[in-house]
Amino acid sequence: MDKLAINGGKPVRKNLLPYGHQWIDETDVQAVIEVLRSDWLTTGPKVGEFEQGFANVVGAKEAVAVNSGTAALHSAMYAANIGPGDEVIVSPMTFASSANCVVFQGGIPVFADVDPATLLIDPDQVEAKITPRTKAIIAVDYTGQPCDYDALRAIANRHGLTLVADACHALGGSYKGRLVGSLADLNSFSFHPVKPITTGEGGMITTDDPKLAQRMRVFRNHGITTDHRQREQQGSWFYEMIDLGYNYRLTDIQCALGISQLRKLSEWVKRRQEIARCYDQAFAEIPAVEPLEVRKDVSHAYHIYMIRLNLAQLRVTRAKVFSALRAEGIGVNVHYIPVHLHPYYRERFGTHPGLCPVAEAAYERLITLPIFPRMADNDIEDVITAVRKVLEAYLQ
Repeated sequence: MDKLAINGGKPVRKNLLPYGHQWIDETDVQAVIEVLRSDWLTTGPKVGEFEQGFANVVGAKEAVAVNSGTAALHSAMYAANIGPGDEVIVSPMTFASSANCVVFQGGIPVFADVDPATLLIDPDQVEAKITPRTKAIIAVDYTGQPCDYDALRAIANRHGLTLVADACHALGGSYKGRLVGSLADLNSFSFHPVKPITTGEGGMITTDDPKLAQRMRVFRNHGITTDHRQREQQGSWFYEMIDLGYNYRLTDIQCALGISQLRKLSEWVKRRQEIARCYDQAFAEIPAVEPLEVRKDVSHAYHIYMIRLNLAQLRVTRAKVFSALRAEGIGVNVHYIPVHLHPYYRERFGTHPGLCPVAEAAYERLITLPIFPRMADNDIEDVITAVRKVLEAYLQ
């Protein structure tokens, strides 16, 4: 057996392979240059063009562009009329923004535990957390697999709740033949560089309700009813601020990049799925790895690829495996520390260990492996080789 790099052996890779990475080609560069040479750098024609193109791709009637996935979630909470004291049910197995967006509006995030097979929010746990103060559910499409939206929709309808999809991982996926972006009342996306497509930073909310879309367009523009381009077209200077909003606008420069990237989404998702199949086949032979379950009624977008370690079969902790893989040149990560365990939530809302035992136990065993469309076949083989090398060295 080869000596592990962490112990002084030769690493599988000389240069670190990141867990995610953007893919920018010449068509993207030219799209941005075209805008830089135009009259509009922000709040111009590319914003509406990107919104319409995105809505068409995901099968929604409306799309509202904002400057981050966090801004998308915040805008969704505003559109859902979340206010002080309102409760919103959210998964603990997510990035902090999924819960922070509730707090931004003065609401109270209520954490419902996840299904042990998929680590997606458990509909039974959601229903158990509903109180008279509950106003909405945020379903997080963790790793790129859509949640059980039929079950969540039934719960939302029964209790008169707004259903929000945090679909930041899942662009390009589908649930029972229905595209991610058309599954909830409000669907939020991120365009961070490691996401399915990128605008550098950016986000989008989709909905079939034009009133909610207009409400979010006002919210992203300081609460002002018209933007600069609209006033320019009208030959008017007059505007009114009707509510307290934020500067969440996305620039034409970024939207031009988004339009170009969107054309490649389908092929990129296919490549992510190919990489995932290679991993699935390779890791099925390693007893210390337990895959997350993928339901048969979904198309998984694979924003991230997760392995779950069977620590009972290993002589070391997850932290040691993590360090050993990094030493081999594999840029592994961990997604996520359950949100309710962060100091802010424990101090502000009294959350604590034991609140979501399934998510907490899973967190101790998870490692994220590299997956992005530009990975070459030899990159995939390097990941597989490194995982085998490390886990075989640490087997009981």
